[in-house]
Amino acid sequence: MSPHPQDRQLALNRRLFLQGGASLAGSTALALLMQDAAQAGPVAAHPGLPGLPHFAPRAKRIIYLFQSGAPSQMDLFDPKPQMKDRFQEDLPASIRQGQRLTTMTSGQATFPVAPSIFNFAQHGESGMWMSELLPHMSRIADRFTMVRSMHTEAINHDPAITFCQTGHQLAGRPSIGAWISYGLGSVNQDLPAYIVLTSFGTGRPNDQPLYDRLWGAGFLPTQHQGVKFRNQGDAVLYLSNPPGVDAAARRSTLDRLAELNAHRQALLGDPEIETRVSQYEMAFRMQASVPDLLDISGESEHVLRKYGPEVERPGTYASNCLLARRLAERDVRCVQLFHMGWDHHGGLPKAIRGQCNDTDQATAALIDDLDERGMLEDTLIVWGGEFGRTIYSQGALTKTNYGRDHHPRCFTVLLAGAGIRGGTTYGETDEYCYNIVQDPVHVHDLNATIMHLLGVNHERLVYKYQGRDFRLTDVHGEIMRGILS
Repeated sequence: MSPHPQDRQLALNRRLFLQGGASLAGSTALALLMQDAAQAGPVAAHPGLPGLPHFAPRAKRIIYLFQSGAPSQMDLFDPKPQMKDRFQEDLPASIRQGQRLTTMTSGQATFPVAPSIFNFAQHGESGMWMSELLPHMSRIADRFTMVRSMHTEAINHDPAITFCQTGHQLAGRPSIGAWISYGLGSVNQDLPAYIVLTSFGTGRPNDQPLYDRLWGAGFLPTQHQGVKFRNQGDAVLYLSNPPGVDAAARRSTLDRLAELNAHRQALLGDPEIETRVSQYEMAFRMQASVPDLLDISGESEHVLRKYGPEVERPGTYASNCLLARRLAERDVRCVQLFHMGWDHHGGLPKAIRGQCNDTDQATAALIDDLDERGMLEDTLIVWGGEFGRTIYSQGALTKTNYGRDHHPRCFTVLLAGAGIRGGTTYGETDEYCYNIVQDPVHVHDLNATIMHLLGVNHERLVYKYQGRDFRLTDVHGEIMRGILS
């Protein structure tokens, strides 16, 4: 019996009403998917949008090493040795220029200059400056482009990291990985196009939280959201069949669910039903692919030693870096590692040592490993956080201890791999590492450059929602051509 028209209308939400024109294509795709499921045959990888990539890509995939909490640029990448002569001096008003401050330091009577206590040296043929805290990354300095002139609009963590991920400070828009999945699709039919890994830093274990919406699909079809692998226990919940259920029984259950969903799809034309069925099928295939992915017993002792002693402990940054390489080998389009613990408002010297101990060796190992396998030439690596830190100390300042507040006006990001001009230092900050004096790079510019290297014109990858065309870079974004090889 056909449903009453009023019941059918109630089942449609606003989004489906606006997108109803897509129902025919959705029904066709669902029918094809069900046919594959019923035959238990191979399932084609999601091909992406017609006409993409827009031009020949330099990178087939991206591994984004997001350092959540904001690393201190003047303690790692942007040395200001002249500040040692200005220890504890008040930051000049001519430098601060009335910049708004967080509530954590806005009440301070003074803003005392806190020089970095760490030594810097030049490395590689390029003479790139790096801190003593990064001996392994320093060894491969000539593979990096160091962008010292990044800046953003947000001054607090949640809007800043949301801005880096989505191009907007308010939650609700698609993440960069979701845009990549939507535009370029998936190469591997047995794993999602976008996978997220998280780890806790030793520098500040109870640091800023991460929310799943940071890798969400926003208003894009939900099949493009990032799939988070857990850092404790089973990497993916409910992946194993319960006792008494084998693969054949699971296949039969999914086939029957697909039939019910096809009936519902014919009734409503809801594109999310298509997504639901495709995710059921992906989960079924992941039951075989994920255990193989996570089994590192076949890795050589040489490779494991390269990543450091934490590599065999699941959920650590080192373990996730190795897992990122294994995902790259399987052609996962976008892998993001979020490493927490970089928010150093106090006790920075001790805390940042811990963070660098977590990340330095494994980051260099990942790049070496990809290079040795001939994969660095088509894999883009990005390393960086959501903003920088202040030259002035938050709270008490001594010769050996200090903290630093949030600083959106300048920070440093590293890039390596596909299409990147190694050994390049791009942009410059003033003597206080407070303002940019040459080649400013906005977060939108970074995202535009990432998309460019993946073969995507960021101005043309758009999605119509609520009557407006949206894109990752909004109405902004310039490609950093000075860092491209």
